[in-house]
Amino acid sequence: MADTVQYLKMNGLGNDFVVLDARQKPLKLSHDQVRWIADREQGIGCDQLIVLEHSPLDGVDVFMRIYNAEGGEVDACGNATRCVGYLVAEELGKKAVTIHTNAGLLNAELKGDVVSVDMGTPRLAWDQIPLAEEFEDTTGIELQIGPIDAPVLHTPSVVNVGNPHAIFWVKDLDAHDLARLGPMLEYHPMFPERANISLAQVMGRDHIKVRVWERGAGLTEACGTAACAVAVAAVRKDLTDREVTISLPGGDLYLEWRASDHHIIMTGPYELDGEGTLPAELFEESAA
Repeated sequence: MADTVQYLKMNGLGNDFVVLDARQKPLKLSHDQVRWIADREQGIGCDQLIVLEHSPLDGVDVFMRIYNAEGGEVDACGNATRCVGYLVAEELGKKAVTIHTNAGLLNAELKGDVVSVDMGTPRLAWDQIPLAEEFEDTTGIELQIGPIDAPVLHTPSVVNVGNPHAIFWVKDLDAHDLARLGPMLEYHPMFPERANISLAQVMGRDHIKVRVWERGAGLTEACGTAACAVAVAAVRKDLTDREVTISLPGGDLYLEWRASDHHIIMTGPYELDGEGTLPAELFEESAA
């Protein structure tokens, strides 16, 4: 008989997660198990599954493993980092914690009802995104959707903030069907590791509205790493200042791309929605 596995349900601006704690008992999940948990009709339902583990590094509070809804691992998730930062800070009675991810170490600081996360420095070279072709300037690469003389979307900025992002600058977010365009862009041959796709409308030097098609998850209410990527790309194109509000369907994130060390600081809310127990039969085959 498989042991019962407890879970927490959390969200950051509507970008929602199932969080499992594997620090006391290791938990190895198959693609099928992850997909079942993420399934909103048959399972629990979430954009990403988060598994907390012990970090092998000294002085680090937790390792955060991230799975997308398709069942594969991803390296970074900004909204999940804020949620986990809150959980671990509360558990340890600390204001600041260090979270180990496949993308590196992230520092999270609890500030009342928001968490600030130092997301590190962006990677901007074409082979760090990565792209299938070499581009000297990644503030706008040669890629377009639609007719050559009247493209629907074109010349995206590309940034890697632990995962690859392509940002298309538009005049009107509502004029584009991201649910239709997102899949073809995510899987475009230009992106050998696929990409998160954002549409960004600049509202002013301190404000951008964004919609995101998240790699492996689809349309999402919010994406923290996308907000980071948009903020960096906007500064590089001199569209905004270094401190900017990113408005997503689920709410606002506050970004600063510091000039002093080029670190990206993301600040936003977290929510604990509830808890439950995963069905034992989900683990019976793997326990046999």
